[in-house]
Amino acid sequence: MNKAEFLDALRKALSGLPIDEVEQRVEFYSEMIDDRMEDGLNEEEAVLDVGSVAEIADQITADIPLGRLVKERIRPKKKLSGWNITLIILGFPVWLPLLAAVFAVAAAVYTVIWSVDISLWAVFTSFAGSFLGIAVISAMYFVQGNITIALATSGAALVCAGLAILSFFGCKAATKGTILLTKKLALGIKRPFVRKVDNNE
Repeated sequence: MNKAEFLDALRKALSGLPIDEVEQRVEFYSEMIDDRMEDGLNEEEAVLDVGSVAEIADQITADIPLGRLVKERIRPKKKLSGWNITLIILGFPVWLPLLAAVFAVAAAVYTVIWSVDISLWAVFTSFAGSFLGIAVISAMYFVQGNITIALATSGAALVCAGLAILSFFGCKAATKGTILLTKKLALGIKRPFVRKVDNNE
C-alpha cells in the first residue's frame, strides 16, 4: 500500500467523525509517513511502519470525547417542528427513565467487573502480608531456638510467598483484561455515532 492509498483508506475509515478531525488526523499521518521516508524508508515501508488503518481508526475514535461525537451525530439537519417538539416533551416520562435505567445497568455491570479486580488484589495483598508476618514469626522462633516450629513456619511463609506471586500475575492479567474491555466498551458506545454516512444523506 502506498501513501495515497493509505490516506484514502484512513479517510474512509474515519468518515463518520467530524470533518475537521478527519482532515487533521489524515494530515498528521501524512506527515508521519513523510518523516519516515526522510529517515530512509521507501514509501511502502513507511506506510507499513505507521500501522494498520483499522487500528489507527479505532485509536482515533477512542481518543475523541463521546460528547463531541454525539453532538456531531445528532445535530439536526433542519429545525424541529412544533409537532416534533411536542412528541419529545410528551415522551419525556417514557424515554428519560429508560435512558436512566440503561445507564444504571451499565454502571452496575462496570462496577461489578472492577469489584472482582479489587477483590483479586485484596487476595494478593493478604498472601503477601501473610508471608511477611509468618516470616517474622519464623525468625523469632529461630532466635528462641525452636527450630522445628521455625522450619514449619518458614515452610508456611514460602507457601504464602508462592501464592502471592501466582496471584500477582493473575491480578495483573485480570486488570489488563478489564482495561482492555473498558476500551472496547467505550469504542462500542462510540461506534453508532461514527457510522459511515451515506452519500445520499
